[in-house]
Amino acid sequence: MRLQLPVPSTAAIRKTHPRRSASEIEIIRAANLSKLPNVIHGFSTRAGGFSVAYGGDQLNLGFTADNRQIVQRNRRAFVRALTSKRTQTPLITLGQIHSGVVRVLRDRDPIPAKPLRGDGVITSRKNVLLGIQVADCVPVLVVDAKCRAIGAFHAGWRGTVKRIVERGVGSMRLVFRCRPGDLYAAIGPCIHSCCYAVGDEVIGEFRSQFYYADELFSEVYDRDPIKEKYPLLFLTARAPGHSNIGPQKHLDLLEANRRQLLDAGLPDANIWAAKECTSCRTDLLFSHRREAGYTGRMMGVIGLMG
Repeated sequence: MRLQLPVPSTAAIRKTHPRRSASEIEIIRAANLSKLPNVIHGFSTRAGGFSVAYGGDQLNLGFTADNRQIVQRNRRAFVRALTSKRTQTPLITLGQIHSGVVRVLRDRDPIPAKPLRGDGVITSRKNVLLGIQVADCVPVLVVDAKCRAIGAFHAGWRGTVKRIVERGVGSMRLVFRCRPGDLYAAIGPCIHSCCYAVGDEVIGEFRSQFYYADELFSEVYDRDPIKEKYPLLFLTARAPGHSNIGPQKHLDLLEANRRQLLDAGLPDANIWAAKECTSCRTDLLFSHRREAGYTGRMMGVIGLMG
């Protein structure tokens, strides 16, 4: 079992994460999507922005424990940095529920006044941005440059079990007549298998849905400095194999979603994945697990410019 650490104070966070200005906003972009004409995309980081709730001047894009007006200011700054436009491009977000629900925004539909309820959204509409929020979960952006259609998907472990990404690609095929071979996908920064220990419930859910489930799990001995320094405190009288001391099962959530893209028909060469682990890189990224739930949110955003 992991040692539960106390939530750090604001002062402590500021020492860890130096203050930055909004002009220093850092955006992670996928190499494959960057080559497509008229496609705007990017994965935000915590760098830049105006939030102080989580230390320094940070780009929190979620309405968490932060000031709502500051978050809105951060979103405007991020969209300007993403599009290089002074005029604000509409940003369409989701009320995420860890589901397999994919919403469709058609050309004739009005811009939603409130976040759409679900975990995926697809559109062929130009000059709007689709955004999904994450802080360990997997953000996936998909583009069909021929049919001019895009999708954005939020995949936590529950959404992954419900095949949100595979459903999303299927919805793009159904609604916009996309061909899987013409699709390009980018998987943004998320928690990697090195840091994502899971329990029997998660393992059972994956095994019930995917024939390759066992390929997604690995055994990892988590280093705990307290246990290493005071091993006698953690001795157990339980029989071998019945103690909670030992290797933990870790889930490769990134690979699980890459497999769904492959199963949906995308060529392997058309799939890009960010190398950053959110839990390892809290200097640059928000991590719900590593920061004990007290953290901001990042966004994966995509749009078609007309």
